[in-house]
Amino acid sequence: MPPKIEPLERARPLKSILKAQLDYRSPGSDSRAGNTGAGVEQLLTPKEAAQRLRVSLSWLAKARMRGDGPPYVKLGRAIRYSWDGLVEWMKSRQRLSTSDR
Repeated sequence: MPPKIEPLERARPLKSILKAQLDYRSPGSDSRAGNTGAGVEQLLTPKEAAQRLRVSLSWLAKARMRGDGPPYVKLGRAIRYSWDGLVEWMKSRQRLSTSDR
């Protein structure tokens, strides 16, 4: 189970959020977070992705519909996110100034 998010932790910088997520590994996973020992990346449910991104589930659903959210995979009716995709999406959203677009 991912570490519990305390209210004061929500303002942590991206680097510390990524480090906390990379430090969390489920039993049987290899050295890369989110990957299983078989070399196949573990996919996250929308609820898990929202928790790790620290956004609401409804924001994630709206971002999918707008097309500006993190990349996802649709398997039948199920929506799944890869951890690597979430990390890349977060990195692409980093800004140095409020005037950056």
